[in-house]
Amino acid sequence: MSRIGKAPIAIPKGVTVTTSGQKLSVKGPQGTLSFDVPQSIGFKIENDTILFTRPNDDRTNRALHGMARAMVANMVKGCSVGFTRVLEIVGVGYRAAVKGNKIDLTLGFSHPVSYPLPDGVSATFKDGKLTLTAANKELLGKVAADIRRWRPPEPYKGKGIKYANERIIRKEGKARGKK
Repeated sequence: MSRIGKAPIAIPKGVTVTTSGQKLSVKGPQGTLSFDVPQSIGFKIENDTILFTRPNDDRTNRALHGMARAMVANMVKGCSVGFTRVLEIVGVGYRAAVKGNKIDLTLGFSHPVSYPLPDGVSATFKDGKLTLTAANKELLGKVAADIRRWRPPEPYKGKGIKYANERIIRKEGKARGKK
């Protein structure tokens, strides 16, 4: 049995889970998300917990079992408390400004970069840290990766956009004239 797949998911207060066939919908204070559970994976909701089962120990069924449980657990957590991703903007003259549903970035290019935020993602910028929040973990990761892609951190001075928990391996500069 999959260690991830067999773990029950607790449904917190204020979150409702509804089913329609193989579709699970989670609604909470942070938003509403839905997921189509694969046909071979069974699930049941009882006593404020969700349990997943699989028909046999086929390799694909084992993979789908853990994946379905992880997706629904992320939906429950996202709809109840949400997810946060912090990006640090490091460099002289590098800055960001959040204006409505778009982020204006000044990253040393000859032009400013404007990134429109998709529905469900919000952003704040303070002291060189861009904080992104969303209920959908997958969407949040994609937005953070898209923003980071504009100016990834460089290894000599560490300038660029990096994740808050990312460690940049620094390189030494040129050695001065050897004799």
